[in-house]
Amino acid sequence: MVMNDGAWNDETAGWWQREFTDGVDPEYTEQIIPLIAGVLEGLATIVDIGTGEGQVARVLQAAGAQVIGVDPIRPQVDEAAKRGGGPSYVLAPADRLPIADGAMDGAVACLVFEHIDAVDEAIAEVARVLRPGGTFLFLLNHPLLQTPGSGWIDDQILDPPEQYWRIGPYLPEAETVEEVQKDVFIRFLHRPLSRYVNALAANGLFVSQMFEPAPPPGFLSQAPEYFEAATVPRLLALRCTKM
Repeated sequence: MVMNDGAWNDETAGWWQREFTDGVDPEYTEQIIPLIAGVLEGLATIVDIGTGEGQVARVLQAAGAQVIGVDPIRPQVDEAAKRGGGPSYVLAPADRLPIADGAMDGAVACLVFEHIDAVDEAIAEVARVLRPGGTFLFLLNHPLLQTPGSGWIDDQILDPPEQYWRIGPYLPEAETVEEVQKDVFIRFLHRPLSRYVNALAANGLFVSQMFEPAPPPGFLSQAPEYFEAATVPRLLALRCTKM
């Protein structure tokens, strides 16, 4: 997960590397990485857009693919190269991929586009570097159910009390800044799902499969406050085919 506008720095990259890599985060180990590995299994060449410190790229490389990890944040690329594992890493933004036209069998962007301003240009770049019939796996914080302002409500004022999942303002595109840890701030860009799907279609990338997995057990064990909302997915993944 990265952003391409320079707001990430050594501190935010360090937060990401500590909190979400090397088996620390159960959503990655139990859900996200297995999903990516399964969908992209058997592809020979893959670009990992927003590779961060390379945990997804390393898994795909170990499965037999030749992987290029692309990230615009120098501390992330440096850490990815340090951790090794076989992929090659390139410092570049998502809207200017240093890859030849039609060179890739697959592409993956894992929790990246929520931080990208140039969304249309970045999706066009995915289409450009994929061969016809290639696969793009597009993973997002669920654009509807994880809209800013969404969350579990335990309303004890009503009689009888009600518990429900509130959905925040969904249709307006919006920018928020979240303090994810003390003094660590991350900028998020909310867009409705139609904004992404229409941009994909405009570039010849058509959704062939959609995943909305339930939060995995490891996450629920660490976030018991979420247990009552365990039927509400946090993740959306779209498998797209280049026409």
